[in-house]
Amino acid sequence: MLDLTPLLAFRWSPRAFDPTAGLTGDEATSLLEAARWAPSAGNSQPWRFALGHREDDTWKRLLVSLPDGDQRWARHAAALLLGAHTGGDPERAAYDLGQAVAHLTVQATALGLHAHQLTRFDRAGLATELDLPVGVRPTVVVAIGRLGDPFALPADLRDRETELRRRRPLADLLLA
Repeated sequence: MLDLTPLLAFRWSPRAFDPTAGLTGDEATSLLEAARWAPSAGNSQPWRFALGHREDDTWKRLLVSLPDGDQRWARHAAALLLGAHTGGDPERAAYDLGQAVAHLTVQATALGLHAHQLTRFDRAGLATELDLPVGVRPTVVVAIGRLGDPFALPADLRDRETELRRRRPLADLLLA
């Protein structure tokens, strides 16, 4: 990977999280600060977060909003983070939230943590469970933690976890 910073080159989204490792308060603050400093249209910062540490009420509510297949591995994450957005232009706000989550993800890599983003979850149920204000749109749940043993995963997930990382060739991504 020609001249790609290691923070990006070695970032990946594991399913194997260490079920004994926690997320410290300083680490959580560092992740949220990275998100806070992400670019946004007009510096509007339309993102909002709910952070749950393993086994607290917020974490449990986030976990049960995920499909059963994702709960199998996400239950080992040290933290679960809901990323939501507000604002008049939902497409722009969602884009800005994506920037914030990307910054958080890179910061996680810098801290020796991993983040796995999930977009399949019960948005309406979670909005009710967390009593989110009207206009706050749940968009992503991020599992955060330290890398665990991929061989502790069920066989179907273990195979996906240990296969070679692949990306489309750059030429496939260019429109013109």
